[in-house]
Order: sequence, then C-alpha cells, then structure tokens
Amino acid sequence: MTSASVALLRGVNVGTAHKVPMARLRELAAGLGHRAVRTHLNSGNLVFVPGEPRPPEEHAAALAAALEGEFGFAVPVLVLDAVRLRAALAANPYPEGTFQGSRLQFVFLSGPADPARFADLDPAAHAPDDYRIGDRVLYLHTPDGLSRSALATELLRPARLPGLFTTTRTWNTVGKLLALAEQAEEATGP
Repeated sequence: MTSASVALLRGVNVGTAHKVPMARLRELAAGLGHRAVRTHLNSGNLVFVPGEPRPPEEHAAALAAALEGEFGFAVPVLVLDAVRLRAALAANPYPEGTFQGSRLQFVFLSGPADPARFADLDPAAHAPDDYRIGDRVLYLHTPDGLSRSALATELLRPARLPGLFTTTRTWNTVGKLLALAEQAEEATGP
C-alpha cells in the first residue's frame, strides 16, 4: 500500500493576504501527479497519495514552487507522510481526557528542535500553559486558548528555532488529517 502524505501550508487564507483557494490547491497537486487529493478546512491542509515515491522534502519543494508560480508569493510547505503524522499523534505527551482538542497545538517543525534553545523557559512562569518537545514537533497545551498564550509567543520566537519554519495545527485537525490520509491510502490500494 502506498503511504499517503499531508502537506501543511503556512500562512495562507489568514486575513486578506495570501489567498489560496482550496479547489485550485487540489488542482495543482493533481497536476504534480498526486492521487486521491483532498483538502481539509480552508487553512492549507492537503492530503494526497504521491504520484512518485520521493522524500517529503521534494514533494514540499515541488508544491511550494507550483504555488508561487500560480499565486506569485512564497508559501512555506511542510509535507509529512502518514507514518510521521501517526507517530506525532501517538507520541502526544498529554493523556487523552486532560485537554480539549482545540487547545492542544502540534507545532510541526521543518527540522529537529535543539532542546538547549528552550532551557531558559520556566514552565511554572507560564502555567497553566505547557509545552513538550517531540520529534520535529512541539506539543503546546494552552487551556485558555492559543491567542492568550504568552508561552506560545515566547516558544515560537524565530531566535529559538533558527533556520526552521513552523506550522501549527490542533489535535482535532491532526486527527482528522490522519483519518483522511488513511482513507486516501485505502482508496488507492496497493
């Protein structure tokens, strides 16, 4: 069975800038040879089965180039295969039932995070907000909401993650994307 992938676009359809219609995103992905192409929500979540087996970074670069060619602005794209998405969900350090799905953020990283960059963050100073470092993902629990979180602002400062870009999705969205990826895999067969 071919593993499905998920492309996470950063910073599209927020406010009036960087509009990317989801129908056109699906068309661009299909034009790159991908199959079982679907989008979720209007915030740049694309599920597909790759037309060619290539590293996720190559799929991300091809999609980013297609988007820039189509819309005239750069869109950072992170592609995760279903295996990595499943692993991120399984490694969630917060037990189910201890958080609301919309208040647990998965901050996906374009590379590994250096734990030393977070050594100065005092978790007690930001309570009840909390975070944990995973494998190319930060888990950020914000019980009072992401927009009210001083920890989120501090955690995602560019100086903490030099050379990396991030894109954030909620627990609910990540779970739905994994379900769509599994459906895409079943639809395309072995």
